[in-house]
Amino acid sequence: MKLTYILFAGVLTSTAVIAADETVENPVTEQGVVKIEWQDPKSFRDVKAVGDIQSRYEKRTFDTLTKNLNREASKTLKSEQKLEMLVTDLDLAGDVRPTFGATMNDIRLVEELYPPRITFSYKILEGDKVIMAGDEKLTDMGFMQRVGRASDKPMRYESKMLTDWLKKTVEPKL
Repeated sequence: MKLTYILFAGVLTSTAVIAADETVENPVTEQGVVKIEWQDPKSFRDVKAVGDIQSRYEKRTFDTLTKNLNREASKTLKSEQKLEMLVTDLDLAGDVRPTFGATMNDIRLVEELYPPRITFSYKILEGDKVIMAGDEKLTDMGFMQRVGRASDKPMRYESKMLTDWLKKTVEPKL
């Protein structure tokens, strides 16, 4: 009888873990003047979780990038303007490496050899009117020289790359 309860508890626990890892097909994050649709994150080059549930890691990553981009976009865009993006690929800085049992989790090794990359299309809206649109494929080969290594902000390399794009590409054309 006791074994039945233990087995039943194990089934409930494993079902809860599987349910917790449900992913949204094309998640959308929105904050302030920025709205981003993340198209088919399963096919992204590298948004691999290290020590976390994959769906939770993706959500936190997408929310952080949206929040950081909004911080800069709200300074660049006029009050009635909005930035909408469709991200088709994302490759976070670094590479996930197995630890072969040395630790419980894999590690993300951040070296110059593994730069951040992002591919997306965007449009700047003023009301319902599109005033600017385009497609971008960004790679920051010198990411380790531009962002202080002492910085511990999440997604700092990717956020810096998007901020630079906003200042160099979007701001001059507005």
